[in-house]
Amino acid sequence: MLSEVLQVLRGAGKVGAAFATTQGEQMRLMACNSTLGAGVKAAQEVVESLVGTVMAGNETPKSEEFPDIEGWDQMEQDEAAKWAVGSEIPPDINGEGATDMAGTPKGTVGGAGWPGQTARFLHISTPLHHARFLHDTVVARLTPEDIRKAREAKQSIARPVRQKLSERARERRVPATQMSRLVSFGGLAVGLGLGALAEVAKQSFGGKRSDAGAVLDSPLLSEANAERIVDTLCKVRGAALKLGQMLSIQDNSFINPQLQKIFERVRQSADFMPAWQMNKVLDEELGFSWRGKLLSFQDKPFAAASIGQVHHAVLPDGREVAMKIQYPGVAESIKSDINNLMSVLKLSVVLPDGLFADSSLEVLQRELTWECDYRREAACAKHFRALLEGDPMFKVPKVIDELTTTRVITMELVNGVPLDSCVDLDQETRNKISFSILQLCLRELFEFRFMQTDPNWSNFFYNAEENTIHLLDFGACREYPEAFTDDYIEVVHAASVGDRATVLQKSKDLKFLTGFETKAFEDAHVEAVMILGEAFASDVFDFGTQSTTRRIHSLIPVMLRHRLTPPPEETYSLHRKMAGSFLICSKLRARIPCRAMFLDIYNAYCHRRQEQAGQA
Repeated sequence: MLSEVLQVLRGAGKVGAAFATTQGEQMRLMACNSTLGAGVKAAQEVVESLVGTVMAGNETPKSEEFPDIEGWDQMEQDEAAKWAVGSEIPPDINGEGATDMAGTPKGTVGGAGWPGQTARFLHISTPLHHARFLHDTVVARLTPEDIRKAREAKQSIARPVRQKLSERARERRVPATQMSRLVSFGGLAVGLGLGALAEVAKQSFGGKRSDAGAVLDSPLLSEANAERIVDTLCKVRGAALKLGQMLSIQDNSFINPQLQKIFERVRQSADFMPAWQMNKVLDEELGFSWRGKLLSFQDKPFAAASIGQVHHAVLPDGREVAMKIQYPGVAESIKSDINNLMSVLKLSVVLPDGLFADSSLEVLQRELTWECDYRREAACAKHFRALLEGDPMFKVPKVIDELTTTRVITMELVNGVPLDSCVDLDQETRNKISFSILQLCLRELFEFRFMQTDPNWSNFFYNAEENTIHLLDFGACREYPEAFTDDYIEVVHAASVGDRATVLQKSKDLKFLTGFETKAFEDAHVEAVMILGEAFASDVFDFGTQSTTRRIHSLIPVMLRHRLTPPPEETYSLHRKMAGSFLICSKLRARIPCRAMFLDIYNAYCHRRQEQAGQA
């Protein structure tokens, strides 16, 4: 009997609540401020309190709270429509405004509103007129469609966030002497050998093989061994880690996807040196009183890379800056690190003669020596800042000279997100970012003849609030001679118009070929160039569906088997940057007008060349 009474009371409460909430628009608006409304409210409260007492608090009545502004994008559309009632009623009722000359609302707040309504959203009524009023706020005039768009916009914005270390980054002393670094590589070699034996045994007894088909695919590069490599690289840092970072941003046709995931940790963050080791570097570079030049300094870095780690600091004038501090011993150990890593790689993978690994590593060694000179990097950053002054899309942070030395560089702090965090932005924004990155790459080569050649995604920070891209890390900058760019732009143009004969001839002029290669190699080389030129032959090129990498990968075995000479020295860093720019566009699934972009660059280049010839 008691249970039936409880059910009746519960049903009565629900019926009363449904009756109150299903009244028309006029009833809702009038009830908030009228005497009748207060009576209805009081009666409803009595019923609800009675039900609540009988139920002994087992159910809590759901109140209808007017949402805060921050809650609109989370609201269901039906719920939003209920609160948007009357939003199309004009605010000027009976020819009279709702505010006086000073902008103050007329009348007084009447009553406490309907159940659960917060006082700040009550209607305003005047004592002289009976009229319908509405929420005269921006929020109240939102429609369900507005709220849906706001929700989508909120989800698609890449909000600027401050960088932070990877969760896997550890505080570990950097091996500063060549002997201690050699011991680390020696331990890695032993570990790789044992790991390879385990991998071979696992595969022999029916274990699953790793994905085949990648250039760097070997039992010595199993996932367990890759973890050993990553751990060692993050410990020693320097040139060895730099090479690992290059592997992390390759397409998975070069290393299999599992290994690429593991090497991704190398790109995201190295381990960081302890405070005592960091302070020792700063004392040696800036003097023992360096903290007196700063308002604040965070001892723990917010980023750690291959050659140095980055700390947040504040100047006495309040400007926030990023201080990059070089790891001790890395500059002196570049050559030995590369030799040690090559010894490990030769154990892991049989490198084909056509790869000309020695020439590649010689160029890498020279570029890493540049990157270890922070005074050179500061000069390159200033040069880039001047080249891009007034550019609406790209920004270069200012160098703080008084806190910059050979092993310490200080620049203004920038806000944003790396480009690989922009994959969920809307198509238009992704297209704009990709177009800007690829266009800048072409301008660097053919207009500035001065390029930042490190395509690491973390060197490009997108700020959604400013709609700008901040450029970082100028240690890998280099110049290109005019004679080289004169021939190279003709190769790209010939590929874009399908002129295979010019591609072959200009490739010989650039010393890509000696002229004594086999027909198979010539065909493979020209075909690779033509594939790369397809983007610049298309009115709108869809990077999200392109098969460029896969098709070029199929040509690599022929080129490695028959190549007679290493590529021109300038092309190592150039092709790394161009491949990285294409990979950014691919990751963002961009659809951009590449043909018009390149023709603008090409025509401007030819015009400048004609002007120079006329002046001579």
